[in-house]
Amino acid sequence: MKMEQATYKIPLKSLDTIYLRDQESKVRYWFYGIIMLLGLALFLPWTQNIQAKGDITTLFQEQRPQNINSPIPGKIAKWYVKEGDFVKMGDTIMQISEIKEDYLDPNLVGRTQEQVEAKKGAINFYKGKAATSSSQMQALLAAKNFKLEQLKNKIVQLNNKLNGEQAELEAVTNEFNLAKDQYDRQQKMFLEGLVSQTQLQQRNTSFQNALAKKITAENKIAQTKQELLIVEIDQNGVEQEYAEKISKAEGDRLQSLSNIASGQGEMAKLENQVTNYKIRNGMYFILAPQDGQIVQASKAGIGEILKDGERITVIVPTRVNYAVEMYVRPVDLPLVSIGQKVRFMFDGFPAIIFSGWPENSYGTFGGKVVAFEHTISANGMFRVLVAEDPTDRPWPQQLKLGTGAQGIALLKDVPVWYELWRNINGFPPDYYTLDDAAGKGSTKK
Repeated sequence: MKMEQATYKIPLKSLDTIYLRDQESKVRYWFYGIIMLLGLALFLPWTQNIQAKGDITTLFQEQRPQNINSPIPGKIAKWYVKEGDFVKMGDTIMQISEIKEDYLDPNLVGRTQEQVEAKKGAINFYKGKAATSSSQMQALLAAKNFKLEQLKNKIVQLNNKLNGEQAELEAVTNEFNLAKDQYDRQQKMFLEGLVSQTQLQQRNTSFQNALAKKITAENKIAQTKQELLIVEIDQNGVEQEYAEKISKAEGDRLQSLSNIASGQGEMAKLENQVTNYKIRNGMYFILAPQDGQIVQASKAGIGEILKDGERITVIVPTRVNYAVEMYVRPVDLPLVSIGQKVRFMFDGFPAIIFSGWPENSYGTFGGKVVAFEHTISANGMFRVLVAEDPTDRPWPQQLKLGTGAQGIALLKDVPVWYELWRNINGFPPDYYTLDDAAGKGSTKK
């Protein structure tokens, strides 16, 4: 018994160390310290943001993947590339051959050119014919003027002759009147027995001669007038005759000019065909429109038929100015503005994110909003385009079109307590304009 009591009186250090019966607890100090730290953390700055998912794209249409289509219907003759090959602009991708019967002639361009030359010869022939018709018209006009001048001279001569005959008729008429008067007196005297019958017969003879001269003169005048009328009729006939001849020559000239115009139109059409055939011959070789990689070939083998405009393959450009297309909710669209800063996390690139402290994040890349659409997309959101920020570190060269991206659009810096209070009450984030960033504007809500 004494032995046991002596054993209990031995001091045990482990017992005092484990239970700390004689020491004061410090848990409350740690509690108060943590509370104070949390209270101080509520006053730390917090960057409000909008988060949205997107994909890698490009701002330029010519840098996006594009289809390579067949410009004409044809048959695959030879492939010069395979899927995955990189090509330079102008490299041959495929050769096709003709399948339409209108273009099967291998010498189609030369034969069409011969038709052009033949049409040129026909046009030159009609030009010569038109020139000949013009010369013929000038000759007919000269002959007409000469003929009319002759008839005019003849008319003048007949008028002069008519004037002379009229003067002669007047003299013969005077002589006839005198002979008639003498004959009448002689006859009267014969009845009275003053003159003999022989004298009366002599006067009668003189009277008959004067009458004959008068009739002759009148006949000459009538004949001259008839000749004058015939010449005038001939003059009208010459006018009509040469008018018909000149009209016919003019018709031939106009017909030649019409044939020239028609021939020139046909020649232009043939020349157009020659040009089209030459251009079509150049379409048998399908060339790369730009530098890029050949992917998604939709045709295989040799001899497959291609339709007009049918897709052959796809080329992905190698030189791309990348951008991100992301979609934001309609409620967040008013918070997005041109030139706004955005941080990105790209798929495949590790990153450590503190959404409220972007400056302390690692592995993110900067961008700037360059455009946003004013119409809603099929997914119920608005599309926003963000380009690389030249003032930030460059985006990775390993990026490819279609790579996913997580975007964080940066808004106003506020205290942590304000951000908690805003989220609890469901208020929208604050944002600033470019003037606000320069200290010229006011914060909006």
